[in-house]
Amino acid sequence: MKLYESIADTLRERIEQGFYKVGDKSPSVRILSAERKVSLATAQQALWLLEQQQYVEVKAKSGFYVKAPQSATSIPQISRLTQYPLEVSQWDEVLALLSCREQPNILNLGRGLCDVTVPTLKPLMRLLSDNIKSRGQQLLAYDSLPGQLALRDQIARLGIVSGTQIQAQDLIITTGCQEALSISIQAVTKPGDVVAIESPCFYGVMQILNAHGLKALEIPTHPTHGMSLEALEMALDQWPIRAIMAIPAFNNPLGSCMPDANKQRLLQLAQHYDVPIIEDDIYGELAYKQPRPRTIQSFDQEGRVILCSSFTKTVAVGLRVGWIVPGRYRNRILHLKYVGTASAVSMTQLAIADFIEQGYFERHLRKVRQQYQMGRDVAIRLIKESFPDGTRISFPEGGFIIWVELPHGFDAVQLDKRMMQHHIKITSGSVFSASGKYRNCIRINYTRAALDEKIQAAIQLVGKEAQQLMNSF
Repeated sequence: MKLYESIADTLRERIEQGFYKVGDKSPSVRILSAERKVSLATAQQALWLLEQQQYVEVKAKSGFYVKAPQSATSIPQISRLTQYPLEVSQWDEVLALLSCREQPNILNLGRGLCDVTVPTLKPLMRLLSDNIKSRGQQLLAYDSLPGQLALRDQIARLGIVSGTQIQAQDLIITTGCQEALSISIQAVTKPGDVVAIESPCFYGVMQILNAHGLKALEIPTHPTHGMSLEALEMALDQWPIRAIMAIPAFNNPLGSCMPDANKQRLLQLAQHYDVPIIEDDIYGELAYKQPRPRTIQSFDQEGRVILCSSFTKTVAVGLRVGWIVPGRYRNRILHLKYVGTASAVSMTQLAIADFIEQGYFERHLRKVRQQYQMGRDVAIRLIKESFPDGTRISFPEGGFIIWVELPHGFDAVQLDKRMMQHHIKITSGSVFSASGKYRNCIRINYTRAALDEKIQAAIQLVGKEAQQLMNSF
C-alpha cells in the first residue's frame, strides 16, 4: 500500500467511527503533512483519494469537509502531483499516432475529430462553392493579418453566450487552434521557462512546449471539475511558472468542466502570482446543456487571459480556422502570426462567416450536441458491459471524447498493439503526460457510437482484448 493510501485509510476509519462527523472540516494539507511527517504532495493526494471515494468534499477557499460516505465512484482517479517540471519528448509516439490518418483501412477509435458526415454540414459545402464562384480572384490574394472582418464580427457575436464581451478588432484569425495556442505560448515565454498544464493534457499542447524548449509542470486534474487549484497554488509557490494552460470547458482527454467559482479562483491566482492564462475553449460550444459554460476570459478585466478557439471541433478539422482574443499581448501575438503564416485562408473564413450568419451553425450545433450525448451514453454502456472489472470511465457533459482508466498495472500500449492486428486504433494514455503516466488509460472518440454498429462492435472488441490481457497478468 502506498503512503498516501495508508493516510487516507486512517482518515476514512476516523470518519466511519464518528471521530469526524458530517460537516466537520478535515485536517488541512499542511496539518496532515506535519502530523504524519510526509510531503505536502502526499498529504494532498490522501485527501484527493478521500474525495474520489466521496468521504470528503472541497469547498472553495476553505478546504476539505466530511460528507456522508458513499460507495466509491466509477470516474477515473485524480493523478498525483508531479514533483518537478519536465522536458517533453514522446514525439515519436505522437507521430505514429498521427500517421494512422494516412491508413484508410484503420478504424481509429482514439481520434480527436468531430463527425464530418452529419447532414447539417451540407449548406457549408454549398457556401464554399458559392464563394469560389462569386468572389473569384479575391480568394487568391493575401488575407488581412487579423483575418476577415466578416468572420471576426460573427465570432464576436457568438462570444456573448459565453460571457466573452469582445468586438471584431479584439480578434485575430489563425490557422486552427494549434497555431493559436503555439503563438500564444511563444508570446509569454522564452526557452527554458516552466508552464503549468493540466494532467492528463492534450498531447498537441505538450508538443508545442517541446518545440519551444519549455518545461511542463503537470497539475492534477479532476475528471469532473478540472484542474486542482490547491495543487496549482502549491506549484506557483514552489516554481517560477511563466504561464498556465487550461481547457476549462470539456478538457481533452478527461472531459472535465471547471465550475465558474473555480475559474474565478484560477484568475485570482494568476493575478496574485502575475502569470498569464492561455485558455483553450475549443470544446465550449459542444456543451450538452445550455447555456454553454462561461470562459475564464469573461471574468478577466485586465487582459491577462489569452483566449484560443477554433471551428475544427465544432464544424470540421479540415477548415483550419481558429482564433485568438490576445488581450494585452496583441502586438506580440500579431507579430508572431505574421512571422508564422502571414495570413489565414480567406475562402474558408468567408464560408464559415456565411454559415453562422445564415443560421446554419446553430442548427448544426443542436444536431451534433444531441448526437454526441447519445454517443457518450452508448459508449459508456458498452464499456461497462465489455471491459474488465474495476474499469473507471469519465462522464463528460460536452465534447466527444471519453477517458477510460483500466485497473492499475494494465498496459494500454500493449492493448493498442493487439488492436492494430484487428485494424483498430486506440490512443494510449501515456501520450497525455510528459512523465509517461496513464499507461493504464485510453481515449475513445464516441461521435458516431450511437449510429454505427461497426464502431459499437469495435468498442466491445477492445473490451474483450483488454480482458484477455488482464487474465494474462
